[in-house]
Formats: sequence, C-alpha cells, structure tokens
Amino acid sequence: MTYIDKARQVLEIERDGIRRISEQLDGRFDQLVEACLDTLAKRGKIVLSGVGKSGQISQKLASTLSSTGSRACFLHPVEAMHGDLGVLGDEDLFIALSYSGETEELLQVIPAVRRLGIRIAALTGNDDSSLASLADVAVSCRIEQEACPFNLAPTTTTTAMLALGDALAMVLMQERNFQIENYGMLHPSGAIGRSVTLKIKDLMRTGERLCVVSPETTVLAAVLAMCSTKGGTALVACDDRILRGIFTTGDLKRVVARSPDALHWPVSDAMVKDPVTIHPEAMAVEIMKILRVKAINSVPVVDGDRRVCGVVDIQDLPKFKIM
Repeated sequence: MTYIDKARQVLEIERDGIRRISEQLDGRFDQLVEACLDTLAKRGKIVLSGVGKSGQISQKLASTLSSTGSRACFLHPVEAMHGDLGVLGDEDLFIALSYSGETEELLQVIPAVRRLGIRIAALTGNDDSSLASLADVAVSCRIEQEACPFNLAPTTTTTAMLALGDALAMVLMQERNFQIENYGMLHPSGAIGRSVTLKIKDLMRTGERLCVVSPETTVLAAVLAMCSTKGGTALVACDDRILRGIFTTGDLKRVVARSPDALHWPVSDAMVKDPVTIHPEAMAVEIMKILRVKAINSVPVVDGDRRVCGVVDIQDLPKFKIM
C-alpha cells in the first residue's frame, strides 16, 4: 500500500464517521439548538469545555461560534475548579465535550456548574455515559472506528465532533439571521475582513482611470481611450451616462478575428450589450462571486438608474488584498 493509499484510507474512515454523525441527528440536536438560541436571546453565552483533544475541539468551536455571532468561550474544567467558574453567568449554557463521557476532570466540574443553576449540554459518543446522564441534553457523536490503526488515537472522533460543532454554529448563524455585514464587523482585519467591510465604491475606477465612450465611437478610438486609462475596459454610454454596453480587449480580439475592418466599426457593433453590473453600495465580497461565476475580468458599476459610476477591474483587487 502506498503512502497515498494509506492517506486515502484515513480520509475515507473519517468521512464515514461524519456521515454516521449526520445519520444519528435526532430531536436532541433540536433541543441543543433551542437551548443555544434561548441562551443567546437572554444575552447569555455558550461555554464549551473539554480535556485533551476534546478540549482543543472545544476551543475551536468557541472561536467559530463567536466569529459567527453566537457569544461563546472556552472554559478548562481543571481551571474552572480553581476559580474560573466565575466566568459563568446565570443565562449561560455549558456544553461539555467528551467522546467517552467518562473524562474524570470534566465530570468533576459538572456538579459545580449545576449548583450555579447553569443548564448543561453534552456532545458524547456514549449515550449511557456518566456525562450523558448528568446533562440536560446529550447529543450523540458516536462513530464506528478511529482512523488510527490501533483504534486508539482520537482521529475520527475529533473530526466528527468538530463537524457536529460546526453544524451547530452554522444553524445558529442562520436562525439568528446573521448577515455578511455582521460578519465583517467581527472580522475587521485580513482578507476576509476587507472583503466584507469594503464596498464596491471603495474599489471601483473613476475619473481619469475610467474609460467611457459613446456608442458612435469607433473601435479604434475606443481602444486608444482604453490605453489612456491604462485599463482593458471601455463602458459605452450616451450623454445621459446610462450604460449601453461594455467593450473589452477580449471583445477586440473577437471582432478583429471576424473582420479586418472591425477597427472602423462603431463600438456599439462590437460591445457586449446588457452586461452584468453591480451597485456602488454593494459589499466587495459580491464582486468576487460575480468574477468567479461569470469568468469575466471587469464589471461596470451603475446606480439604480443604470447610470455609470465606475468600473471594477480584476487587476485592482490584489492591491486591496481581497483576493
């Protein structure tokens, strides 16, 4: 068996583990979602806890929940027993992660959390475990086997638990109507932040960098105008600035291949009519979708009356660090 064969075997085992978790979902997951929604509606937070690999998964899920609008944090069970229980508020929800459901350090903290009147949920692979019996709701994440050849190292279990937590985070995100604008507020830095905080008006070419020609302009004159703006796009509009079409270097190649006289045609005969457009107030992330789906390099920016405001050129996006 080659290295790649062995790697694929691991990935297939973990894939099957996630599929099994999906098939196990039942009313207990609904109860967990409702508990989370109730907690968040009351301005409480979701507190995740675990030890070892489950603790690391808990930390990741707390981060994912927080970044998608569901207030969350990680609480180490050992530190909790030495004063960190103070992080818990009356309206919080405590979610304990333990595949075996018998993790000693985690079980020790459960009664202390219960005494504070905090609701308790669990993600565990053992429905008959001590943890499951102590929780108000226990969601199953049972799998058939680890990807480890000894069936010992947490591999499939942690992958499945992580996927289940991600599913919870995404359901909460949708149920709470968390919008891309909200996402941008929580991610002000990096490529993600820029793509969801910048607007099209921040990216578009205007003024001397924007080439606008009339429909009667010849293809040759349009090309020269494009060169003067150091771009590969000319927007076609009359004096009313209402967009009639778009002409690019790609269109130039296409029409010249059709006829050697194309340079003397009016650009209206060579342009693309009714091109896809975008509004200047749209978020920058929307342009990435258009460029990817339509496989184009530039998009006219128009207002509600289809008057030309600018153009977004794919060449400019790297400098804004959103691609």
